[in-house]
Amino acid sequence: MKNSIDKCPLGENEVYILDEDWRWDLLEISDLFWIIIILILAFIPFFYALKDKTGFSLGMVLSLLLVHFIQYFLSFSEKNIFSFEPIEIFGLIPAFMNEGIHFHRFVTAAWLHADWLHVLSNILVIALVGVPLEQKLGSKKWLIVYSMGFIGGNLAWIFTHPNSMNPAIGASGAAFGLLGAYMACWPEDKIEFPLLFLIRAWPVWLIAFIRVGIEIFQIYSVQSGTSGETNVAHMAHLGGFFLAYISAKIIVKESDILAYGDNYENGQIEISRMNRQDMLFQLDNDPWTEHGIELAENVSRIMNKLREEGDERETRRAWLEELAEQTVCPICNGEIVADERNNIYFLKCVKSDSHLNWP
Repeated sequence: MKNSIDKCPLGENEVYILDEDWRWDLLEISDLFWIIIILILAFIPFFYALKDKTGFSLGMVLSLLLVHFIQYFLSFSEKNIFSFEPIEIFGLIPAFMNEGIHFHRFVTAAWLHADWLHVLSNILVIALVGVPLEQKLGSKKWLIVYSMGFIGGNLAWIFTHPNSMNPAIGASGAAFGLLGAYMACWPEDKIEFPLLFLIRAWPVWLIAFIRVGIEIFQIYSVQSGTSGETNVAHMAHLGGFFLAYISAKIIVKESDILAYGDNYENGQIEISRMNRQDMLFQLDNDPWTEHGIELAENVSRIMNKLREEGDERETRRAWLEELAEQTVCPICNGEIVADERNNIYFLKCVKSDSHLNWP
């Protein structure tokens, strides 16, 4: 049975029959055990992403996969061994969402999927769109945009199906949200994506235009009766796309959007690659090495990436933010942060600018 945020389970006129796992007070000890396992597996990738500074996008991919492994294991038992169904306690059920005790479903539904095809299709988009987007936004803003995607998808589904008792699950709203955020800020960027039966680098605006166009056409087909019932919640896709699109416009500074790439908005001002490099300070020397401090392996890796890819302003900003989160001031061992002055990003010591102001 397929139940997903991009799939309306069973179709419009059928009803999902809930077991006894949909209320917290009806859960058994064994059910709580599986809930703890699911939560641990969902969180572990983010713990290591924070620890190793590898980014949340790939952490999200692994998190979704691990949770689905548990789903698959529980469904494979066919209730002969385990009776717990995560969909019932964690899936989004619109008819329940006016009760505070069910608000957790806004978040948890985005970690569950109907089958392997469902989860793999979502993590493919999260990886192909999410990784390059995170390099521009930084991990914190990326996570905000991702959250706006699945929240927008959930809200759109609730508003259009307020009395539905069918659980809805999946990260498709979030995946569409990433595409919406990318479209809002860097529509001319090209990213690898499966489109028109080809996997190649396509402009973000073209990917968004085709994918959103397909969703609108499918909604029209269902509403007009030209196609049969579907368990695909196309409205949730659009909700995730547009809420993340709006959120990205607010979260990302206009100066950051304009400074990325070769052309300013409307093509009014063109900056060559050489000029962009002239605007950036050199990175040959770093204050840690100058003070005789040996860089940890992960810090050294970030520093090398910064030197290799730091000729683009947004890329430099992303790596400086990573470096700030990973290391400390070489003078006082205090916290350092990435800051901006005159459209140039640099690192500074929180305690005193005289300690660190680099590059």
